[in-house]
Amino acid sequence: MPDELMLEVVTPEREIYRAQVSEVQLPGRTGYLGILPGHTPLLTELGIGTLSYKERGNAGYVAVMEGFAEVLPDRVTVLAEAAERPADIDVDRARKALAEAENKLNKSASDPNADWDAVLHAISRAKARIEVAAHTHAAGSARAS
Repeated sequence: MPDELMLEVVTPEREIYRAQVSEVQLPGRTGYLGILPGHTPLLTELGIGTLSYKERGNAGYVAVMEGFAEVLPDRVTVLAEAAERPADIDVDRARKALAEAENKLNKSASDPNADWDAVLHAISRAKARIEVAAHTHAAGSARAS
């Protein structure tokens, strides 16, 4: 059985990440999936959330916005509609998007024509970005001490 697996995260625009890792956690449509080397092959639909991985003992994170993942015993390929590494995330913009979406949610509570799916989707995307960025800032603070 392999000790590592190749993780590839790609979007229609570009490759986001590629490296040998020891484990991966994916945001599936109905919950998170943990993947270790030697995993049984599967194809799964992704939700919105944080993809995490361990590379040489260090944790890494990517915000993933839906798509698909193919898991093989020695490889995980993530085909995401959108994905962002922590350095690519504008936290202020994500916080503003979250505030706007939550404001729309509150205002649309009495609107029978409100597009609830779009509002909840925007909230999930903003929260995923903020969560991934927070992991990086926490790691940076720990290194500085």
